[in-house]
Amino acid sequence: MTFSLVARCVKTGMFGIAISSSSPAVAARCAYTRSSVGAVASQNITDPRLGPFALDLIQGGMSAQEAIAGVKDQAPFLEYRQVLAIDKVGNTAIHSGPNSLGIWAEAHGKDVLSAGNLLANDRVPQAIVKEFEAATGHIGDRLIAAMQAGLAEGGEAGPLHSAGMQICDDVQWPSADLRCDWTEGCPIKAISAAWDVYKPQMADYVKRALDPRAAPSYGVPGDE
Repeated sequence: MTFSLVARCVKTGMFGIAISSSSPAVAARCAYTRSSVGAVASQNITDPRLGPFALDLIQGGMSAQEAIAGVKDQAPFLEYRQVLAIDKVGNTAIHSGPNSLGIWAEAHGKDVLSAGNLLANDRVPQAIVKEFEAATGHIGDRLIAAMQAGLAEGGEAGPLHSAGMQICDDVQWPSADLRCDWTEGCPIKAISAAWDVYKPQMADYVKRALDPRAAPSYGVPGDE
């Protein structure tokens, strides 16, 4: 019921994840990034504990491959889970349990990994990886382009209702955490529209957190 990608930007060191599903609020349960550590997606009959657990293992010195092996050793019911991970040097690893739903598939690329379940076909993750590698610009632009390519390839077998994109940079919180928790329209289109608005302001929100004295105005009535 989900397709996603985790990725790293070599130029900036940013990590990102984008995800979409027929289920509600998919990003709230499945998307995890951590500055200077990596990104993890925990999906398919989701256990939200697995994202932070895998990132803790990577932060403790493990590679993505070692972290996924650690998850497989210690977490219960892994036969029902898909867990994707990328680390700070671009290593990627995935566990797809044999009880993953419907058509499930995965694809690795340079600094990117994609997987899904209940897919329309097994070509969707490869289309996502191919587009991320070909796209240029900000990692957020590349994540959106990759998800749009996955959707164009067929996406999920059923209708999509939620999506999200999370990006982390060099601060302790996500620099961008955009979500569409439920829509009868296209949630990927909704996230793309939100990104168009948020992208030019992303650095300003970091400035406001670190030093409000140096932050630009909000540009709203009363604070022009």
